[in-house]
Parts: sequence; C-alpha cells; structure tokens
Amino acid sequence: MTALTKIADYLRMIKFSHSIFALPFAFTGAVVAAQGIPEYSVIGWIIVAMIGARSGAMGLNRLIDCEIDKHNPRTAVRELPKGVLQKSEVILFTFIAFGFFIFAAYKLNPLCLKLSPLALAVFFVYSYTKRFTWLNHMVLGIALALAPLGAWIAVKGSFDISILPLSFAVICWVAGFDILYALQDLDFDKRYGLYSIPVSFGVRKSLWIARSLHILTILLLTSLLPLFEMSFLYLAGMVIAAVLLLYEHSLVKENDISRINMAFFNVNGYISITIFVFTMLSYL
Repeated sequence: MTALTKIADYLRMIKFSHSIFALPFAFTGAVVAAQGIPEYSVIGWIIVAMIGARSGAMGLNRLIDCEIDKHNPRTAVRELPKGVLQKSEVILFTFIAFGFFIFAAYKLNPLCLKLSPLALAVFFVYSYTKRFTWLNHMVLGIALALAPLGAWIAVKGSFDISILPLSFAVICWVAGFDILYALQDLDFDKRYGLYSIPVSFGVRKSLWIARSLHILTILLLTSLLPLFEMSFLYLAGMVIAAVLLLYEHSLVKENDISRINMAFFNVNGYISITIFVFTMLSYL
C-alpha cells in the first residue's frame, strides 16, 4: 500500500470534502469580525485550526461509533468497520489532528487557546448523544457553530454577543439538514435503540421540524444585515440561500427520501459558500 493510498483512506474516513460545510462559515465569522479581509496569517491559522478540529472530531466519532457502524448496512463499508484502517491508526490520526488544532489556537491568541478544550469536549459529547437523546442534531449544530464563533475570537481576541445570531443560524441550519439525513437510518436506529428526531417524531413531523429550523436559519442570517451594517448585496445572498433551502426540502418527501444525498452533499455546500461569498461582497 502506497502512502498516497493510505492518505486517501484517511481523507475518505473523515469525509474531507464535507469541510465545505463548516469552513465557509468560519471565513464568514472572520470577515464579519474584521469588517473585511482579516490578516493573512490569521486566515492561515484559522484554516489549520478548522482542518485539525474537524479531522480530529471525525476520527473521534468514527472510533466511538465503530461497533454501531459495523451493524448498519449504510455505514458498514466505512474504512474502520471494514478494516481498511485499524483503530490504532485512527487513534494516532485523531491525536495528531487535535494537536494541530490546539497549536493553531495557541498561534492565534490566548483566548482561543483557553477555549480549545471546550471545543474538544463538545466533539466528544456529540459522539455519544444519539445513545441517549434526540437532541443530538442540535449538538452537532453546536459543534459546527464553533466555526464562526472561533473565527470571530481568532480575529478579535475577545468574545462579543453580536456574533451569536450567526452561530445560532449555523446550529439551526446543521440541525435541520442532519434531521433529513437521519431519515436514512430510521429503521436501523429503531432496531438498535438509537435516538433521533425521526425516531421520536416520525417522518412527517421531522420534515416540518427541519423546515422550521431552516426558516429560523434565514431569519437569523438576515438579522446580521443591520447588526453589522452590511450592504444589500448580503440580502441578495440570503435570498439565494433561502431558494437553495427550498430546493433542498423539495428533494426530500415523506414517501420518497431517495434524493437525500443530493440534498445533503450538494445543496448544503452551495448554501455555505453563498453565504460566505455574499458576506465578503457586502464589505468589498
């Protein structure tokens, strides 16, 4: 096995391409904090922190869920349950990734370093939540909402409640699409005794909960317009994001969830990029 093959296995394990969900929101938080483009060194360390945190969190989640993944037909082909990667390898990978995250926090500013253990705690807790609460979707949202919040602190060196609407928007956005994604595992989760909103409330109510969360997402994002004195280009971006969310929900129906992957992977990537791009344009 070549080194490139092994690297590809790790990248597939952590679904590196899904970084497109969180990274644009980190950049959005940084741009809002700086009211424009932050210093390049800060941008660089934010990228290192984000890649380290997300890679470590995914590695940790794969380790904790390994036994569950073995029994779920959808996840049994993942690298760890399939034996492509060994637990010792994933443990080492996770420690190294979190090491990069903590070092990047140290390079950014003292507050980022002090708060880094709190982020690690959220990642750890999330991996266990589906064992005892259907609120796991919200906890995942909190984990990804650390991206814009952390980027704000990276730029400012301090916390301010004005960044919270953006963080809450990310929580609602992530929780909404994670509810849709969880519909795929509804039958398995019921048999295995796992918790989710689809298990607790059924398909129809879950769809309406997801829709409500995404309406709240747009309202929270729109509230940033007067809060940070953005231009109306930002509002145009929010209109596009709202249309994309409508399209996402049109793909998933009560009697047909076959297009969930398209809604999850493609549309959500476009949404996060759209919000970042139009935030940047509003300041430029």
